[in-house]
Amino acid sequence: GLFRALGDTDPAAAAPARFRPAGRLTPADRRARAEWVIPMGEDDDAPDNEIVIAIPLPQSGPGLHPARIIQRLGPQGDARTISMVAVAMHGIPHVFGQEALAQARAARGVSPDGRTDLRDVPLVTIDGADARDFDDAIYAEPDGDGFRITVAIADVAWYVHPGSALDREARLRGNSVYFPDRVIPMLPEELSNGWCSLRPGEDRGCIFVDMHIAADGAVSGARFGRGIMRSAARLTYEQVQAARDGAPDTTMLSLPDGLLDSLFGAWECLSRARARRGTLDLDMPERQVHLDDAGLIESIHPRIRLDSHRLVEEFMIAANVAAARFLEGRHVPCLYRIHAPPTPERLESLRRTLDMMGISLPPVGGLRAADLDRVLREVSSSDQAPLVNELVLRAQNQAEYSPDPIGHFGLSLPAYAHFTSPIRRYADLLTHRALLVAAKLESGSAPDHTELETTGQAITQTERRAAQAERETLERYAATWLQARVGTVMDAHISGLSRFGIFTVLDATGTSALLPMSALPEDQWHHDEKTQTLSARDATMVFRPGQALRVRIEEACAIRGTVLLALPDTLPPRRRRRP
Repeated sequence: GLFRALGDTDPAAAAPARFRPAGRLTPADRRARAEWVIPMGEDDDAPDNEIVIAIPLPQSGPGLHPARIIQRLGPQGDARTISMVAVAMHGIPHVFGQEALAQARAARGVSPDGRTDLRDVPLVTIDGADARDFDDAIYAEPDGDGFRITVAIADVAWYVHPGSALDREARLRGNSVYFPDRVIPMLPEELSNGWCSLRPGEDRGCIFVDMHIAADGAVSGARFGRGIMRSAARLTYEQVQAARDGAPDTTMLSLPDGLLDSLFGAWECLSRARARRGTLDLDMPERQVHLDDAGLIESIHPRIRLDSHRLVEEFMIAANVAAARFLEGRHVPCLYRIHAPPTPERLESLRRTLDMMGISLPPVGGLRAADLDRVLREVSSSDQAPLVNELVLRAQNQAEYSPDPIGHFGLSLPAYAHFTSPIRRYADLLTHRALLVAAKLESGSAPDHTELETTGQAITQTERRAAQAERETLERYAATWLQARVGTVMDAHISGLSRFGIFTVLDATGTSALLPMSALPEDQWHHDEKTQTLSARDATMVFRPGQALRVRIEEACAIRGTVLLALPDTLPPRRRRRP
């Protein structure tokens, strides 16, 4: 288990020396017991408020369960320690074996022999300002009534061969894991930030796809190849958006005339096809944690989604669809990215809940992604928007990897395969290998259905493990930031109701927090599951999902990532009269 040392306690004079308590531990897991005790000599010399890993010891009598500290991760106050809590709790591999490291260090640049030379094509990478690896580059130019676009992806398959130590390490991880202070990469940095990163002005191997995009967004003439490229510029989303809005910087001005217009023109065409398909476009703001040089949390705020983000997203979707179609057309097995439709039971529950909020959905039998997206657009500018997006998300099945192409409900696509991020996703690397065989660029055979099914299940689980670790880490960062703001009044909205309290989301941080029943004004409260309300006996106060609230931060536990709230006009619990 993973615990935090809280501090020393007075040893019990009558207890045997081995079991005299040296301190206590609070588990990081919210489901675990409240506290454990550290017997004398089992504390590994950990000081107070240290984040530690501990294992249970045999218990010889009543009282708190004893534990032994086996590893110290760092002080609780250091925000850079927080991500290691999730790494330890979820068993995320973060140390590469020596054989894999040796293979990565032996890597060298590719030769242009046998590759399509794209070094004169002004491909550009567009990523976040804090990105360190660049695995995709894009280009567009006018072509008839539409555009010709090129999506070039780092040629990871050139360096990571099936069955090698690097391949075994990549499959074990399944994907990279991203925390505010660090990345746990799928591949060693010599590859992920080196030879497989499409750095500007440096020759890099790539696998590319050329496509024609018609004015209505229809994609045709997809051609895959193995190339050598030289990125013309490393751009950020903010740079590209500023240039689109009429304020280009010197880097943007150095690009060929018309490139930016062609990129956005192709995006607008692809967006028409997306609108025609009727996709599900959930608005779930991603939260960014900014740390200062000392590792302290500087701010937590939502990541703004720009048109430049959408541009890159549509180019990647087009490339992924082209990869799936190419492999299907040549009967080469691959791992598809599948997203099954929500179950009728979930959809009916969602329809009833939305109906109570005055929002209508068609009957469950004929419901499509476009129907859900219409609801999201209708409430987009209302106070109900955060809750409705969350309710629609909860109704969805989780996406996964499978050799059976059952389609992607959210994107309204019959076949979809991940191709564009082989540095950080093992599924994409497998797609690259399949494409190389299908395009006769490499000899060999593709994995069979059973092997792909086993691998798909494994990397689906590593992806979910990473998502949970990232989510829990953001909650711990937020709770750490809020510890210094106990007593502060903030805005929130209600995300759910129960008999023991009100679940809320703090607007400032996106953090889930609980307003317990004990924090409500003393009264008899009635929770009505049918109407989704919590009402006072005299009906003078009623709480509903989506309702805006002003709340006071009452307590924040950094190690567990939990936050308890009170209403601003109520007294702290220790001063309130007992009911």
